[in-house]
Amino acid sequence: MQPSRYNFKDAETRWQQVWKENRVFETKTDDPRPKYYVLEMFPYPSGRIHMGHVRNYAMGDVVARYRRAKGYAVLHPMGWDAFGMPAENAAIEKKTHPATWTYANIATMKAQLQSMGLSLDWSREFATCHPSYYKHQQRLFIDFLEQGLVARKSSKVNWDPVDNTVLANEQVIDGRGWRSGALVEQRELTQWVFSISDYAEELLSALDGLERWPEKVRLMQANWIGKSEGMLVRFALDPATVRVDADELVCFSTRIDTLFGATFMAIAPDHPLALQLAEKDQSLATFIAECGRRGTSEAIIEAGEKLGYDTGMRVRHVLDASLTLPVYVANFVLMGYGTGAIFGCPAHDQRDFDFARKYALPIVPVVCPPGETAQTFEIGTAPYIGDGSMINSRFLDGQSTDEAWETVARRLEQELRGNRPVGQRKVNFRLRDWGISRQRYWGCPIPVIHCEACGIVPVPKADLPVVLPEDVTFDKPGNPLDHHPRWKHVSCPRCGAKARRETDTMDTFVDSSWYFARFTDPFNETEPTSPAAMAKWLPVDQYIGGIEHAILHLLYSRFFTRAMTKAGHANLKEPFAGLFTQGMVVHETYKAADGAWLPPAEIRIETVEGARGAFTLADNAPVAIGAIEKMSKSKKNTVDPDDIIASYGADCARWFMLSDSPPERDVIWSEEGVQGAGRFLQKLWRLVCEAAALPKGAVDPTDTVIKAAHKAILAVEEDVERLRFNRCIAHIHDLANALTASLAEPEPEARGETLREAARIMVQLFAPMMPHLAEESWALLGGEGLIAHAPWPRLDRSLIEETHITLPIQINGRKRGDITVPIAADAAETERLVMADSGVQAMLEGKDIRRIVVVPKRIVNIVV
Repeated sequence: MQPSRYNFKDAETRWQQVWKENRVFETKTDDPRPKYYVLEMFPYPSGRIHMGHVRNYAMGDVVARYRRAKGYAVLHPMGWDAFGMPAENAAIEKKTHPATWTYANIATMKAQLQSMGLSLDWSREFATCHPSYYKHQQRLFIDFLEQGLVARKSSKVNWDPVDNTVLANEQVIDGRGWRSGALVEQRELTQWVFSISDYAEELLSALDGLERWPEKVRLMQANWIGKSEGMLVRFALDPATVRVDADELVCFSTRIDTLFGATFMAIAPDHPLALQLAEKDQSLATFIAECGRRGTSEAIIEAGEKLGYDTGMRVRHVLDASLTLPVYVANFVLMGYGTGAIFGCPAHDQRDFDFARKYALPIVPVVCPPGETAQTFEIGTAPYIGDGSMINSRFLDGQSTDEAWETVARRLEQELRGNRPVGQRKVNFRLRDWGISRQRYWGCPIPVIHCEACGIVPVPKADLPVVLPEDVTFDKPGNPLDHHPRWKHVSCPRCGAKARRETDTMDTFVDSSWYFARFTDPFNETEPTSPAAMAKWLPVDQYIGGIEHAILHLLYSRFFTRAMTKAGHANLKEPFAGLFTQGMVVHETYKAADGAWLPPAEIRIETVEGARGAFTLADNAPVAIGAIEKMSKSKKNTVDPDDIIASYGADCARWFMLSDSPPERDVIWSEEGVQGAGRFLQKLWRLVCEAAALPKGAVDPTDTVIKAAHKAILAVEEDVERLRFNRCIAHIHDLANALTASLAEPEPEARGETLREAARIMVQLFAPMMPHLAEESWALLGGEGLIAHAPWPRLDRSLIEETHITLPIQINGRKRGDITVPIAADAAETERLVMADSGVQAMLEGKDIRRIVVVPKRIVNIVV
């Protein structure tokens, strides 16, 4: 007698041990079957996994298990993105070593992931902070250096004066460092950079070929690369107002058609002319310093107030020298884009509009929308940024914006000043070279040596890895590698003179820009990976991760595959053939009467007289239910996966995460939802137990439950292929309902093997989602070996092909009945069958038929 309830605590631990002992999920490099590489973005070992991890890895595991069942050699590895500032901050706070903190977290999180029953090849595991990994990263750096893909450049950077490190624009929030909260400073530093801008055009054009990427991700990357076809325009400075050593101001513009709408010029705070002026203007110097503290990210500039400083200088309009425009220093102009100077056309650009409104500058419309005229069109509370016809633009009036652009371009190309054209066509990219220098300890050392005689000398490859020293201290501000008494002092490998190591370490984005390649050959001690392994496994067939990595991580990885190809390590360009970005896990927020956030584990939800309320478990005090938001430690609306797995089991957690909503959307975690998943899991177990108890015999392929099972095979296949996991689960619900109904019919024993077969198919279909329950059920049903090794159920299309179709019958447009006809019947045959039907004959008795309209496979309409 089988137990009435499924014991997940026993089954999950037992089957995980079986998989481990039999090394079920280890991938053999020489496996001759077609390959399938599925990879979820690897985690940062911050301490514990969260429900977002559960969702992400459950999705990838469904794909991996399904592809194995379909006969593929599946590579499904796991590793750790283990370098970064949090480890250094923890070292300072907890007085421990970053490595100690990191590896302890890895051990914890690995145990949590293993408790989920993920079909991962743990034999390929690595952490990016281990010398055996970053040794090869240093080799790649040197190879890229030899190929001209690495350089040292002086550039303006965001400097965190507390963390004492460079910050990316995205790490500056409201002018402050994302971790320290300190006001960010702008500093000129010499940085190591990867020459990603060399590939700007290629990275942009190749996006069209990434057909299995979300359109929104491709658009985000295209916008980040930012190709602009415009003109360099030379504005002459008005000699009467010049206060600098220059006679012109050059700007780049994509909208030269709007030049007659220009009412001001603006230059970046770090433009050479602005810095020159600031040497004799303390107010301007103060303004520039304030701009430097605000950060330069797109988000900050878009959201922030547009501020400017009137320099007193003016420029002559390039299309009418009698007109002059004031020159401002403006906080929304970036030196890193174009020339660091713009002409402002407030009527047709949002930033220019905001700036002009603030400083009471003229707003002159020069583009008229379709349906408007120059006499009726006015700029109201927002600029007009669309196309149209030119107005208030003299010789351009009446032309389209495209025609006007070309007219202006030809004119500026033909007009000379000092033997040079006033305008020059230019393609500009927003993408800048990737600065990888970081002033911190816990990162991959940059493998170069600085020698006064020889200059920059790469560390000989035979001497790699350059290993981080273990005896570091964090009691002084700045980079511990700079403070180390011995580590940075070395001899030059060329001349033998005293020299020093580079003390900057690499941006952690470097670590994650090639890890997918290392997984293809992680046992290789001499090379980052082998070309043969890269050719076998790459590109990644299905990559899964959060939308927050849609730009930088994915763009850098695309650059890295090209750089590795140029350096001879690979022969491909795109690392990820298919990309899926899943939604977040969100939860209600709860707040006590004193305003403190409360975690869900301390809350009891109760419905009283139809009203849903929340109360504390400790003292039954009422709690305010707040908005549903992303799970975060700050608002305490997190759920510990360990608690869920302990209470409901890993399969239940996985099932709920996959079933609640389309995977690209956010999933709302609720106790009621996971409880419902738990009840359905027990229902499946009861069905399996009932079917397993039936007598063996022969399968009747014509039985309705077998047909339902084969319909489910097709439906689940189609939706797994499209990553529609919630729909897959709906199909399994339908099959479970069909099996429930069949088992409830009289004398199920007579259909014993048929019902057992339907149950076996059902188990195979939910095996990728709930693998532990599937193994337990497979064994009970007498399945051969492990279900992890079992092939996907074979679809018999003859069992799901419909031979007849039911058509509605209308009389004078009103439905009067239905008729079932062969699906292959043409219009004439359908009409014959309809008119021969006794029910139709009764309805038409005594009526004159004017005509019969048959739409094959759709409808029959009789007009009387």
